[in-house]
Amino acid sequence: MSDLITGFAFFLIIEGLVYALAPHFLVAMAKLLPEIPEQHLRFSGLAAVALGVAVVWLVRG
Repeated sequence: MSDLITGFAFFLIIEGLVYALAPHFLVAMAKLLPEIPEQHLRFSGLAAVALGVAVVWLVRG
């Protein structure tokens, strides 16, 4: 359970850093999002999940 909470904490830290250090970039990316096809967004999300699982597997295995 502590690993899950630690993972969530790291997520919050990274999200907070993006908002704190690059707010203009974040706004520009948000404006571009509606122009990106849903298929590309879905594939990018699945690729990120697969990469994250692979990294956790390598580190913990």
